[in-house]
Amino acid sequence: MLATIPLLTTPDSLFPAIAQTTDARQAEADRLVEQGIQQYKTSQFPAALNSWQQALQIYRIIKNRYGEGWALGNLGAAYNSLDNYAKAIDYGQQQLVIARSIKDREGEVAALNNLGLAYRSLGNDAKAIEYGQQQLVIARSIKDRNGEGAALGNLGLAYYSLGDYPKATEYMQQWLAIARSIKDRQGEGLALGNLGLAYGSLGNDAKAIEYMQQSLAIARSIKDREGEGAALGNLGATYHRLGNYAKAIEYGQQQLVIARSIKDRDGEGWALNNLGVAFLRVGNPTEAEKMLVNAIQVWELMRQLLGSNDANKVSIFEGQAGTYHTLQQVRVAQNNPIAALEIAERGRARAFVDLLTQRLSTGDANPVITAAPSGEQIRQIAKAQNATLVQYSIIYDNFQIQGKSEPRESALYIWVIQPTGEITFRQVDLQPLWQQHKASLASSIVGNQEFLAVRSRSSAGFAQPQPNLPTLHQLLIDPIETLLPKDPNAHVIFIPQASLFQVPFPALQDASGTYLIQKHTILTAPSIQVLDLTRQQRQKLVQKPVNSSNALVLGNPTMPSVSLSPGEPKQQLSPLPGAKAEARAIAPLLNTQAITGAQGTKAAIVQKMPQASIIHLATHGLLDDVNGLGSAIAMAPSGTDNGLLTAEEIFDMKLQASLVVLSACNTGEGRITGDGVIGLSRALISAGVPSVIVSLWAVPDAPTSELMQSFYQNLQNNPDKAQALRQAMLATMKTHPGPRNWAAFTLIGEAE
Repeated sequence: MLATIPLLTTPDSLFPAIAQTTDARQAEADRLVEQGIQQYKTSQFPAALNSWQQALQIYRIIKNRYGEGWALGNLGAAYNSLDNYAKAIDYGQQQLVIARSIKDREGEVAALNNLGLAYRSLGNDAKAIEYGQQQLVIARSIKDRNGEGAALGNLGLAYYSLGDYPKATEYMQQWLAIARSIKDRQGEGLALGNLGLAYGSLGNDAKAIEYMQQSLAIARSIKDREGEGAALGNLGATYHRLGNYAKAIEYGQQQLVIARSIKDRDGEGWALNNLGVAFLRVGNPTEAEKMLVNAIQVWELMRQLLGSNDANKVSIFEGQAGTYHTLQQVRVAQNNPIAALEIAERGRARAFVDLLTQRLSTGDANPVITAAPSGEQIRQIAKAQNATLVQYSIIYDNFQIQGKSEPRESALYIWVIQPTGEITFRQVDLQPLWQQHKASLASSIVGNQEFLAVRSRSSAGFAQPQPNLPTLHQLLIDPIETLLPKDPNAHVIFIPQASLFQVPFPALQDASGTYLIQKHTILTAPSIQVLDLTRQQRQKLVQKPVNSSNALVLGNPTMPSVSLSPGEPKQQLSPLPGAKAEARAIAPLLNTQAITGAQGTKAAIVQKMPQASIIHLATHGLLDDVNGLGSAIAMAPSGTDNGLLTAEEIFDMKLQASLVVLSACNTGEGRITGDGVIGLSRALISAGVPSVIVSLWAVPDAPTSELMQSFYQNLQNNPDKAQALRQAMLATMKTHPGPRNWAAFTLIGEAE
């Protein structure tokens, strides 16, 4: 468990630039600030909040901007300790604005520190590093040793989270040196504990335990209950890694008592999670289940405190997802696979589900926390879809590899839910993949897919795709093949997880060389519950025929100039003659005119999108697999815009299209998270679109044009989008046999 220190203020340092006053109200505010600090130091966080809120009111009444800024900062620190990161960020940003406006450099350091803390707690290490570096520069410039140490600690923790243990160790050692030089006992204790974690990750367990014990001793000597809990958690995790589960449980139980006593939800959640894992290891699934269920309740309460902030919900869940996977293992071990399915569904796309529910129900900013579906509700969703649902879950375990405990893929869980509601469970052992073949499931998917490196649609220069299609079929399809429908027109909806989002399901090959699309009509979805919500989206839309005149078709706009790699000069994207031909061929089928060339400006297309019933965009796609929301569709620039329509911009739109087709490269990709793929497809569904067709790699121009024309021709005769896409793939396969030419596109959401 990582820990660092917020920066608070005392009345003595509140007003460095103004004379002290004898005003009784200011004296009372100063007293409340000091009272709150003493309460905070003894982990009485709600009491500290109350003191500082009273102080804030007084400072505002007497128009004392220094006092107001520091009271806001202290409130942010308290909310951080109470795991209410949304409020911590809000107060921290208010403090930062005031500090900069009155040139309070110490206040600026404190605000940057506390903002960095909040973002790191949310799992956003990039932002934590950004704030930490700003804080470090300012603290050193004003010789603020306390602020400098805190900045070093924050940076060390962020790099630890990113797996850069040598760099993390370097920062933490600098923090320790400063803490000792200024006799900051709390900082010294926390730095020692974090150094212990870093040394453990570097394989030096003896040194790790030594540092953690020192950290524990300091925390107890200064009555730092939060630090004591963190030290106990670190020791428990270390002994767990060493296989000493009895000691891991002992320390975990002590940590749990402290976390609950000081209302440290994050500490409570991790203590419960680690106890659950330890009880599973010692063969006590009943106790493990109790701990893990309680941990999930804590995680979900913490996410609820984030309100409607989708990005923060996605970010924080990254650190919490393991609890859901472990509980799946427990329930499978208890021979209760349907209960495991409920947890698998509860542990995916939760922020997405909350977002869609909110937009479907109210459309306002009220926070929504949606209950995950029960087994019976999952059956009802399958019946409503009249489809066979296939849900995958990758399970990880720690294994001793060259004397070190490392996480590896251990099993693949597969649930098949028939349209009748019948649920069947299968389990695949993944250990032989990395034990015998030195590969992983992820490398089987993308390790040899050279075409995934190509980031834009073009007419030539494509590497032959080489995913291990037979191996993927063997792992993903063979165990459930007899459970799939015999009718090739019946729908099969795959619900992937993690790296499985990159699987080209239509192209998976059985032992005889037959592709999966030749036997089944295929769709995908981020979760079973998202399927239920996209169905509600479809029902809300006005039903319009496919050839409705308000379709929007864009093809080969005048291309913008972009920098394809950081630091490289911008260059204009190449024109796509196939995309132009595609748009001109498709537009008459949709009773509209194709928009091409200079007419296809971002401004013009964005203006038309909210009214369109079908949107088809044939152009370049740009993938951002770091941020996800930076993924974009290329259009003609005009005025001051750069011609790139990003996922972030689409996310805020309100669309009524029943179908959006992104006939471009990599439009189905993005940043893969526990909440699914953060990118263009998620943004479009969030904007109200129930059916989205996107691509998994850089698609070739001419075959894509052929496939899309075939898709719309089929759609004229049959409103089933999944069947139309299947027939288009089969037709394109005859003229362009390689999977790279026809298998990139996937339909997410509704078939009709």
